[in-house]
Amino acid sequence: MKKSNLSIGDTLAIERTKLACERTFLAYFRTTMVLVSTGLSILSIDIFKDMRLWGGILTALSPLVLLFGVYRIFNIRKDIKATYKNKQ
Repeated sequence: MKKSNLSIGDTLAIERTKLACERTFLAYFRTTMVLVSTGLSILSIDIFKDMRLWGGILTALSPLVLLFGVYRIFNIRKDIKATYKNKQ
């Protein structure tokens, strides 16, 4: 086991940051699921025939939201590792 130069407060702050990052990713994932389900519902229900364009837009937008969330989580993890690599 490697001895860390970080105080317990710093170590806990890093863990809180990682958990916050995961919560943010889950929010992006939930938003993606809502966009997909809403878009597909609009496309499949006959009452919403006039809104089919919006259904297509929402369905097409959902993978972009998910990709942005994945990009952010990996980017923030990389930044955390780079910032604290020399101090551990």
